[in-house]
Amino acid sequence: MTDDLIAELESQERELELSRFDNADAWRLGSLLVELATGRGLPVAIDIRRGAQQLFHAGLAGSVADNDRWIERKVRVVERYGASSFLVGRRLAAKGQELDAGMGVNPADYAAHGGAFPIRIRDVGVVGVVTVSGLPQADDHALVVEALRAFRS
Repeated sequence: MTDDLIAELESQERELELSRFDNADAWRLGSLLVELATGRGLPVAIDIRRGAQQLFHAGLAGSVADNDRWIERKVRVVERYGASSFLVGRRLAAKGQELDAGMGVNPADYAAHGGAFPIRIRDVGVVGVVTVSGLPQADDHALVVEALRAFRS
């Protein structure tokens, strides 16, 4: 099951590669995430960054300040490893490892938990991160994937 999940997560990253991503795209994707989450009453925080610049942020009803801290930690994982925070976490779990000092990171600053997804541009690479925090990690990840699929269509 773990290998199947890892393969599915890797496939999502290939599928959801974009041809471009600018500030207007960040607003459109963020607004789509807000619409999906509010329509379901989900207590999440949403964050979109390109490089070091935060382009979109929303804290929906029921989200808390701690969600923002989780966003920061998950974003660092994508920036460091170039893959979704959920994929990094599942790969580590499959090897019986954790993201910790043994890997050269402080776990207080990094979280290999689902919800942060790389914004990858074809023939360029990772240029940003879209993140959701507030749900169980698989649900955070699934919401981002759903929004990116809708965004691409």
